[in-house]
Amino acid sequence: MTMFSEVLEINKLEPSKETLDKLKEDAIVWMANALKDFSPATEQVYLTATVGLYEYIAGENLANINLPRVRLLIKQRSRRPGIRLPQFPKNDIERILIYAQDLHNAAHKDDNARFIAYRDRAFLITLADTGLRVHEACNLRRGDIDWLESRAIIIGKGNKEAVTRFSRRALQACKDYMGQRAVLDGNSGRPLASLPLFARHDRGAGKKVKPISTTTGREIVNQAVFNAIGPEAVGTITPHSFRHYFVTTILISSGNLKLAQELARHTNIAVTQRYSHLNDDELDQKYQEIFD
Repeated sequence: MTMFSEVLEINKLEPSKETLDKLKEDAIVWMANALKDFSPATEQVYLTATVGLYEYIAGENLANINLPRVRLLIKQRSRRPGIRLPQFPKNDIERILIYAQDLHNAAHKDDNARFIAYRDRAFLITLADTGLRVHEACNLRRGDIDWLESRAIIIGKGNKEAVTRFSRRALQACKDYMGQRAVLDGNSGRPLASLPLFARHDRGAGKKVKPISTTTGREIVNQAVFNAIGPEAVGTITPHSFRHYFVTTILISSGNLKLAQELARHTNIAVTQRYSHLNDDELDQKYQEIFD
């Protein structure tokens, strides 16, 4: 707390036990002003430590401190750290989708390998074309999808029921996968509607039809990144990158922020606005269109 001591001295309040009773909430304003040349993140660290000191003084009855006022002053004067825009490797995601489109055409050593290829193809295309979060996609059941209306009822963020739309290519990829699984699903002894849309096809699952976990969903993306782009790119693209691709595709195609908000199921439009930035190439293109 050396800096806070210096701030008190500058404002003619000698920091010592004898002068603690003179310490008032306004000293937090002095501290906030002294931190304006620091980054917002550094400012937050120092102010948090200063509030901790105030709490200690109040808790030990060393001075009459109004803690709610201290917190109010902090809220009024502190800056928020800058929000980083979501990473969006658009070209890489499109390379992954091109790779995914052909997954089912490769030679497969056995039925499970074929099921996995069809599943991963459907899963990747579904992420890109629906904007589903990874846990939402993993929790989908066959009966959740209205194949005629091209939509699904899901349980989304905050345990809320919501509707998500499916593109023709996402629906077709899912139908292709369901066709491959027809015998397996038929022998499960369970109603088809209750079966997971994306199932496990490993030794542990055996002949049972079990849903994939979010860990498996992330591994599907990692494997596709590895195969389509290379090992150095693994970790740079996550399932949420596909959601970003989905929102940005809507914004670029329509320019309609409200439409993107509704389709992405964002409660707060400020969240959608984080996705509305343009990359340098798009800025160059728009500039040339305007001025040339």
